[in-house]
Parts: sequence; C-alpha cells; structure tokens
Amino acid sequence: MLTVYMTLCAVSAITLAYEIDYDNTDWPNYKPPFCGDNIELMDVTKNDKINQIRLSFTENPSEMYIMWVTNKVNHINEVKYGPDKSNLNYTAFSFYDQYGWVDDYVSGYIHKALLLNLVPGVAHYYQITSNDKMSDVIEFIVPPGPGDKAPINIFHTGDVGAFGTSVMVTKTMMDRMNEEEFHATVVCGDLSYADELNDERPESGWADQRIWDTYGAMIEPIAKKMGYMGTPGNHEIDVPDSSNENMTSYMRRFTFPGNGRYYGFPLGMVYVISVSTDESVDPSSTQGRWLETRLAYVNENRNQWPWLVLFQHRPIYNSNQNHGNWTGENAWEDDEWEYPEKNGWPTDFEKLLLKYDVDLVLNGHVHHYELTYPIKERNKMVNSYNEEDFRAPIHITCGHGGQKLYKYVWDTKNTVNTYSKPKPAFVAARNNENWGHCELLFKDRDTVQHRMYKMGESAPTEDVLITRKHPLNASPSSCLSWTLLLLVMTAKLLL
Repeated sequence: MLTVYMTLCAVSAITLAYEIDYDNTDWPNYKPPFCGDNIELMDVTKNDKINQIRLSFTENPSEMYIMWVTNKVNHINEVKYGPDKSNLNYTAFSFYDQYGWVDDYVSGYIHKALLLNLVPGVAHYYQITSNDKMSDVIEFIVPPGPGDKAPINIFHTGDVGAFGTSVMVTKTMMDRMNEEEFHATVVCGDLSYADELNDERPESGWADQRIWDTYGAMIEPIAKKMGYMGTPGNHEIDVPDSSNENMTSYMRRFTFPGNGRYYGFPLGMVYVISVSTDESVDPSSTQGRWLETRLAYVNENRNQWPWLVLFQHRPIYNSNQNHGNWTGENAWEDDEWEYPEKNGWPTDFEKLLLKYDVDLVLNGHVHHYELTYPIKERNKMVNSYNEEDFRAPIHITCGHGGQKLYKYVWDTKNTVNTYSKPKPAFVAARNNENWGHCELLFKDRDTVQHRMYKMGESAPTEDVLITRKHPLNASPSSCLSWTLLLLVMTAKLLL
C-alpha cells in the first residue's frame, strides 16, 4: 500500500489533514483510457481535523469566501486573517450547515465565512479555528484588481473525479505551484463524479457522498491557496433520488457568486464568466438574459478587463467521436448526433460570443484535450493565433483531468479510435491518450500563453502564445471607481 497523497504533498511542503491511500502497484504501467484505481473513500465522521479547506471569489476583488468541513462544532468557528503573517488582525466568523442523503449519509459540518477588506495583488495569510482545532497559517495571493496590468495565471481542468489518475494530475498541478504563482483554478464541470452514472465506482452507487468528501480532501492543497471556481456539469445533476436532484451536493459544498451556476468574477485584467450548459441560453431564458447583460457590461469596460473568458461544461466545438458538440451538429457531415435539450445553444450562444468579442471558451465534458484555432460559424477560421483582422474565440477543452479517457468509440469494444476520422480543420492540437491539466498565463492586455501539461511531466506538451489586440474603450467613471477602491484598500493596509 502506497500512501501516495501524503507523499506527493510532502514534495510541496504541504501537510494535509487526511491521507488518501492509493494502491496501484502497476503505476505507471497501466494504459489509457481507463483511469487509475479507486482511492479509499473518506469517512468524514472519523476525521476530527479541519479538512476540505477551499477559497472562492466573489464579484468584489477585495472579498473571498473560505469554506471548510469538521465532524463536530463548538462555540468558536472563525478565521483570523490579514496581510501580515505575524498579525492576523481581521476575524471572520463562519456559519455552518449539513445535508443528508440516501443510505443514512449525513455530511460533515460545512463552514463558510466571508473574508473582507482584502487588498488586491497582495499576499495574505489566514488561520482557521474550529472544532477545538487550529489549522496552519496558510498563505494565499489576492489577485490584482480590475485595470491592474500584472500577469494573471490560471489553472484550467475538468472531468476530474477521485481516482488514482485524479490524484496524479493534482500532484502535477501542485508541482507547478512550486514553480510559478497561480491566482485561480477553474473546473469545467463534472468535479467529483459522485452520482449514479459514475460507472467507474459501481460498488458505491446512489451518488455516494463520500466521493465528494474525498474529492474535497484531494483538491485542498490547491483550493486553500487560491480561488477554486467550478461550473456545473451533467454529473453534478445526474442523481437517482428525485428529492436530491438539482445540484444539491454541488450547491451545498461550494460557494460561488450569483446563483452558483452562471456567474462572473473579475480576475485582474481578466473577466471570467461561468455558463451552465444544462440550462437554456436563448434570449427568453433567465440565463440568456443574464449572460447578454453581463457580456455587455464587461465589453463596455474592456480597458479594465481586456480579456474576456467563458468557462462551461459542454463544448460547442469538438472533434472526438464520443459526444458531439452542444450545437446539435458534429464535425462530420454525415453523422447524426444529439440535439441540445436546452434552448439557444444551436441558435444564440455563439452569436453572443461574437457580438461581445469573447476571447477564450474553456470546456470539459469530452474526456480528452483539444485546442482549436480561432473559429466561428462552424467553418470560418484562421490557422494563426496572431491574426489581427480575424476576430473569433479560441475553444480549449481540458476534459482529461482524471476520469476515463475517450480514446475509443463507445460500444466498439475498444477497437475504434475516437480520432479515426479525419481531423477537422479547426483543430490545432488534440490528445486522447494522456491525462493532464491546462494553464493560461495572461502576460499583458494583448498576450496570453496557453500550456497543457501531461500528468507527471514537468515540461508542457503544448505551449502556444496567443496575441489579440484589445482596443481601449473604458468608461472613465468605472475606471475611477475601481481606482478609488484600490486606494482605500491600500490605505487600510498601511494603517
């Protein structure tokens, strides 16, 4: 038995409250598409330490949420924090909640607190006191404020799960944290696979909620150091008990802005928007109206946020033969495919991307890696990442975060490769044989570096520099308001 997770975390000098036992004597000799062995599921009732710590952003760059889990509660549940490690002069008190599930599962006490008066672009520290325990003093970076020209570094992953391969991808990301500073992680749906359709864990069944606890422990070394932001995938919805549907576990365990499904948040010179692909997006829908309003607001303030990024679960461009794309069309002329059950995806969504000059669309759902060239309207594209006269989004699918890969076409008994048909012209790169994660380093207002790292590798397999000229068209009043906010926060730091 190899206690991989504690060993991996020791590499990054991180101490965890929970050990994940991962027994795979064949590692790394097993072959895709099958994910690594199931890791031992966490029993939160037997863990009396503060666990599953994670941060998330609000719409205000001077605030962040923090969450954690305990198996008991007492009268002191608080976070001391501040920019001075030796003087944590702010205090946030948590409120907590539990939820029940089938098979007599009751969650741990899920705590949530709001950290106020954060100074954008400055390192901060916090320490949690809860259940008669204290966490270590943990450092995190508050991202720069809107209009700040400082670089922004983002992890991008999806379709993760709680498997051996999920642990190893997480370990690769932790190694990268030792090399560079990261400000956020975005997960494009299908986070833990704690649902009835998790065919990799048939023995669990009934949406075993211990998988969520195990996932929370696995991501803690990353999520406690930066905002960890998710968007719902179909596996956040697919549960068998009708009384527990509608993303109950996802909504209880994470705190995101707005309704938690579709929302936006500023990240320095980047504005990021989560879109729920299992809800309608046509102009008559709630999400569709919200999305256009938010896109219009950001687009009016592109001097603050020159980069506009959407992240969602289902892609609208996809070359893998497992799953089509969320427009109802496939990449092959003669193939019939699923038509979206939700309105607006074939007819309205891409029009919004083009109307408001969205730069990047990040996806999951398809268990492979794929990078497109700038493309619009299915076949209008350019094979370049620095063409100033052609404006269209670049789509990046990073669905190889740990779950079984889509190397073979379904129902072919692993005999037909999902890449057996000719590669569509819009595909710049793709990989259905390796797990991994993606990164986006926004260097300045016109340049972003996209990298894809295979699991366990220290050098990127894909390293692409994307340049896009963003005109200056900011509203002076909006820029002034953010400038005043930053001045006030800096003054508080100096007092």
